[in-house]
Amino acid sequence: MSDDFHTEITAQPAALERAAAAMAEQAAGLDALRALATRRPIVLTGMGASYHACLAAASTLGRAGVLATTVNTAELTHFRLDALAPGTVVVAISQSGRSAELVRLSGALDPRTRLVTITNGLGNPLAEAADIAFDTRAGVEHGPSTGTFAATFPPLAALVRTLGGEAGSCAVIEEVAALTATAAERARRVLAGEAALTDAVAGWLGDRTSAVLVGRGTGRAAADLAALVLKEAARLAAECLDAAEFRHGPLELAGPELAAAVIATEPATRDLDLALAAELAALGGPVLLVTAEGAAPYGVTPVAVGAVDPLLAPAVAAIPFQLLAWALAVVGGRDPGRFTIGSKVTTKE
Repeated sequence: MSDDFHTEITAQPAALERAAAAMAEQAAGLDALRALATRRPIVLTGMGASYHACLAAASTLGRAGVLATTVNTAELTHFRLDALAPGTVVVAISQSGRSAELVRLSGALDPRTRLVTITNGLGNPLAEAADIAFDTRAGVEHGPSTGTFAATFPPLAALVRTLGGEAGSCAVIEEVAALTATAAERARRVLAGEAALTDAVAGWLGDRTSAVLVGRGTGRAAADLAALVLKEAARLAAECLDAAEFRHGPLELAGPELAAAVIATEPATRDLDLALAAELAALGGPVLLVTAEGAAPYGVTPVAVGAVDPLLAPAVAAIPFQLLAWALAVVGGRDPGRFTIGSKVTTKE
């Protein structure tokens, strides 16, 4: 069976490549960002999948010695605008550029605040209000976040490297293009094993109607996106937590009834993640472990996604769960990826 959602899942490698190629035409924006953002506070904001990408960007900026605040746009607009210092650089991410909260924010910022946006296309209210606007060129998308999520990361990687004080825009664009090419190749490999991968992930979940997904660093963004898509497309009660936070109370849920997935794509915390997966398996629950190389403790279902730059890794690590969401929708007799209560673009607060 094929449909828009499945087609969009399998088209993500190309979406990554388009987004990276588009940055070659947006070098002036990176130059302007470098001049604009020197020694200014940075706030990253978005809603839904776009906010999840913000978390990954903030984690990566921290490794470059740059402290960035992440806050979802509703919280920022209604409660925290007065906390923005004059000259703050607000990086707003929105796949559509039309979400209610982002549109409200664009009209509410102090004139001294600088707005930098990442959107799919530039003909939208958010991009039109920006001081600097970047285009992911993800293209049309009908179902839950797939290519629009993946395509956020190449421009975000370029922005992070620019804000982190790396070399000039041409060097940044070349580096991001090379890293994205690797990510796209890894994504194609994952998709090439779709049948076996979907069976493995479906076997992990079994007949359970809920799941928890955990990750650290940029892996948290993949876990967040996976939980979101499983809710949207499969109507599965999937929850995401930081892997460290999971030990602070939620660990009591562990056991045969809890399907747990651990996104272990961060090299620095790989051993901690594998230890958590092993512990969850020892407690009798089904555990899925997503790593670069596919290694897994006894009793844990492994999924290998290949070595990818940490900030691009969420685009690849989310694919197994997007495929699961599609398969569950098909088995459940639903139109995969079709929104029946909400909508693709949320225009109501």
